[in-house]
Amino acid sequence: MKQIFIIGLILISQIGFSQIKEMNPTSTSILDLSVQGEKDFKKNQEAGMIVMKKLSNGVKYDDLSQEDKDALSKVDETLESYWDIIGGGCSWYCGGGPKEVTASSFLKTQGANNYKPQNAHDLNYKNAWVEGVSGYGIGENLIYTFDGATARITKIIIVNGYVKSQTAWKNNSRVKKLKVFINDKPYAILNLQDIRGSQSFSVAPIGKGWNVPKEEPDWTMKFEILDVYKGLKYDDVVISEIYFDGIDVHCFAKGTKIQLANQTSKNIENLKIGDIVSYKDFITQKLKSAKIEKLEKVVHHGLVTYKFESGIEITSTQDHPFTIQDKGWASLKPEKSKQYKGFEYIDKINIGDLFFTAKGTDKLIAIDYLKGEHETYTISKLSAGDNFIANGLIVGIEEIKN
Repeated sequence: MKQIFIIGLILISQIGFSQIKEMNPTSTSILDLSVQGEKDFKKNQEAGMIVMKKLSNGVKYDDLSQEDKDALSKVDETLESYWDIIGGGCSWYCGGGPKEVTASSFLKTQGANNYKPQNAHDLNYKNAWVEGVSGYGIGENLIYTFDGATARITKIIIVNGYVKSQTAWKNNSRVKKLKVFINDKPYAILNLQDIRGSQSFSVAPIGKGWNVPKEEPDWTMKFEILDVYKGLKYDDVVISEIYFDGIDVHCFAKGTKIQLANQTSKNIENLKIGDIVSYKDFITQKLKSAKIEKLEKVVHHGLVTYKFESGIEITSTQDHPFTIQDKGWASLKPEKSKQYKGFEYIDKINIGDLFFTAKGTDKLIAIDYLKGEHETYTISKLSAGDNFIANGLIVGIEEIKN
């Protein structure tokens, strides 16, 4: 009888395990990080910043030499370091991100290198978490703790192994399977490829977004090592980064002027559902009217300010789409903008682009990246049209795909 009971327990546990969904990466990106790459990055940044200074001193973009324009195109102002994963510009992290990362164990500090769990979420390719038990770390885990109200996750991105160099990646062990728990309940098993790069897993929205009470309890996501790829030299299992992307992060800064249907304007923070605003009909090339059906308000950090030849400025998140001559819809973060309805095909904004306005076009001459937190707002649904007019510029409606 006891034997039957034990066999029954084993079968039940096996059935439970088999019901956990297994997921493969939906996309991968190979990394080619190197000492020479870091030198080239610094050289390009220095040359580009010299050109940026010329623009800030009043030189027009059209008057720049082709050499200066080429130097400018090689600069990513959001990145302070070659090793930055996201950089200082706006991303999902403007309104999301875990409040704490802990681990079941970590390898003790060796010289100048530490291997703490926080390294698995410092958004830096150079640092890494290394589990701290003997053997291959099966069962060791990382736990990410989130506020109850935070932007929802739709993508889990893993940088597997010690990616700072090809030698470190080969010599140390990597994860083959990760079991994911949400609030200690099994969610999925991630099957990782053995590549020196990032691999993304698309998921249905995780979290509750902003529309929850302030007292909503924290929640956790745990990543447990189930299986590994063995390193050539060490059994230590390394994860350089586990980070996220998602939705609920978009908007314009407080004070942005929105054009109403009666040709007056209203600060974006004062808009109400039912207000009638102007939008551009791209078929007739005329302004039409639509009713606001949904509004959003979020606190963001790391906003970007676009500055134009006419003197117009507008502050928004980097993923917000604008209409641009010869490009159509474009943003600073095209891949992120694709999560919104109607923006599956979107280009990238560059200095020198001609942005469409309600009356014509205006040339982008500079981009500033802001520090600190800011209240932001947007229209996320209109009764008609896919755009509205903010500070005179035609901007996209970011309706979240559920």
